[in-house]
Amino acid sequence: MKKINLAVVGATGMVGRTFLKVLEEKNLPIENFYLFASARSAGTKLTFKGKEYVVEELTETSFDRGIDIALFSAGGSTSLKFAPIAASKGCIVVDNSSAWRMDPEVPLVVPEVNPEDIKLNKGIIANPNCSTIQAVVALKPLDEYYTIKRVIYSTYQAVSGAGMGGWRDLEEGLKGNPPKKFPHPIANNCLPHIDVFTENGYTKEEIKMINETRKILHKPDLKVTATTVRVPVFNSHSESINIEFEKPFELNELVEVLKKSPGIIVEDDPANNVYPLAANATGHDEVFVGRIRRDESVDNGINLWVVADNIRKGAASNAVQIAELLIKDM
Repeated sequence: MKKINLAVVGATGMVGRTFLKVLEEKNLPIENFYLFASARSAGTKLTFKGKEYVVEELTETSFDRGIDIALFSAGGSTSLKFAPIAASKGCIVVDNSSAWRMDPEVPLVVPEVNPEDIKLNKGIIANPNCSTIQAVVALKPLDEYYTIKRVIYSTYQAVSGAGMGGWRDLEEGLKGNPPKKFPHPIANNCLPHIDVFTENGYTKEEIKMINETRKILHKPDLKVTATTVRVPVFNSHSESINIEFEKPFELNELVEVLKKSPGIIVEDDPANNVYPLAANATGHDEVFVGRIRRDESVDNGINLWVVADNIRKGAASNAVQIAELLIKDM
């Protein structure tokens, strides 16, 4: 692979720092490496591959230096302003915010699911929502074999999905201190409220899952509903996914389909208490699937329990995987 110039935007945040960790692990062929953040974080020193880098303030001239790929995780308003600037300078942006996900001109990509969509980019590629990423990794192979008719999501999402503020709310809440990030205490509690409520009673997080699933799977009319819940877990999201298929299936065959699919580890031995756990998924890039059982209330239904590290696979690792595929095509 040719050597590239790569930048991380939002380098000092939770996902930004994980970008650096994953990039080190994957050992991408990076020639020049740049770190950008807001003026408030400029001057921070971060280490990458044993070398210290000073974080620069992101400005309109930051990309005037031949940057090939930029991984963004700095919030929607920053992405809306700076991603087009970067793209206009010949840089391909992989953006982790929600700013571009539903733009029809911007591919929304999970490498195990729709890598071919990368080629449709016009300078910006969107990284899906963390809860959507792990879900579609499990849905895609099943859709290919049995054709999905309807999906019901119930999520149990870790506080790290709300950034450092969410993490601190749980830490402080366990000490008896009041929340600053969430509207109610998250310690010893479950909040059926992620992002803001919309007019139809769904939260934006639920609407993101619905719309992003349809876009990634190229099924704009797919019947999808979601309830997303914040739970007192520091890291890794868990999801109960109920799927109804057009075609009948044999349960053992369906399990084999999942076992052979990229990015999936099946952990499904309930007799020995083996099933995916958030504590075990943390630090991994795979999506763990278990509690695989027929939904006997419909003709062709299945229930899955799907768990993944929301900061790694749900954000940083997915973006780095996209960068790897971009580099192979350069």
